[in-house]
Amino acid sequence: MARFRNKKKVAFVKPAKKQPPQNVDHVTGDKIPRSFVFSRLKLPATLKQLQADLRKVMLPYTALNLKEKKRNNLKDFLNVAGPMGVTHFLMLSKTGTSPYLRVARTPQGPTLTFKIQEYSLAVDIANSQLRPRVPKDLFKNSPLIVLSGFGTGEQHLKLTTIMFQNIFPAIDINTVKLSSCQRIVLLNYNKETKLIDFRHYSIRLQPVGVSRRIRKFVQNHKVPDLSSLQDVSDFITKAGYGSESEGDEEAATVSLASDVGRVNKASTKSAVKLQEIGPRMTLDLIKIEDGLCSGTIIFGNRWIEGPW
Repeated sequence: MARFRNKKKVAFVKPAKKQPPQNVDHVTGDKIPRSFVFSRLKLPATLKQLQADLRKVMLPYTALNLKEKKRNNLKDFLNVAGPMGVTHFLMLSKTGTSPYLRVARTPQGPTLTFKIQEYSLAVDIANSQLRPRVPKDLFKNSPLIVLSGFGTGEQHLKLTTIMFQNIFPAIDINTVKLSSCQRIVLLNYNKETKLIDFRHYSIRLQPVGVSRRIRKFVQNHKVPDLSSLQDVSDFITKAGYGSESEGDEEAATVSLASDVGRVNKASTKSAVKLQEIGPRMTLDLIKIEDGLCSGTIIFGNRWIEGPW
């Protein structure tokens, strides 16, 4: 008669539940703004790279690896945008003379059309710097948005302000974690030239009065090379305590409410440093339509050529 082996009992491990992605902004109560960055028709290589840079700017609430096909039209992106909760489109195009950027609210507009007068890629910004800084978790949280020079009272500038304020999640200054504030998108309107400067910076905090070698030691936890020193105290006093610290001006310092990283402690003064990470653009607002790439022209600066 056949024997039956007793199977070993295997402990059941309950699978961990994945937390659903956050869809509602806890500050405004509205859904979190999400975006698609894509092109209209074919782009040259440099504008393709600018498109990739803009996708990084919009992280984490954007489709970083969005795939495009030649046969895709605006309706295709709009059909996908609804189920995915996408609220804004950033569309790049190129005519025979100039590149253009359109920023639109889905699904019914409005749409802002900018002529890109000048631009620099993120790689160009990094190559121009002695010490480029792009930490691995830099794009983990949305950037802060800072608008300067838009308070002239003109209607088209008010619409531009509202559009860019709503393209990123709002923050609550009472509950926001300082460690999550790592990037800034700055838009500056020049009243004389009527152009908008677009800049993208990383935020860095440095404790005031602490030398660079001490900061590196605390941050990296690496044993320094002391073979050329007579005493351990020489490591601290060499080149003068605090002489290598940067940005110690009173106007650039803040008192922290909580710890940020290993070096910046609560109730101590830290210098706020901004380092440009790109891309950089000079934009000329030339048209505002009340629909999605169509409808009544609310503001029109000049005639636009291009495949829209």
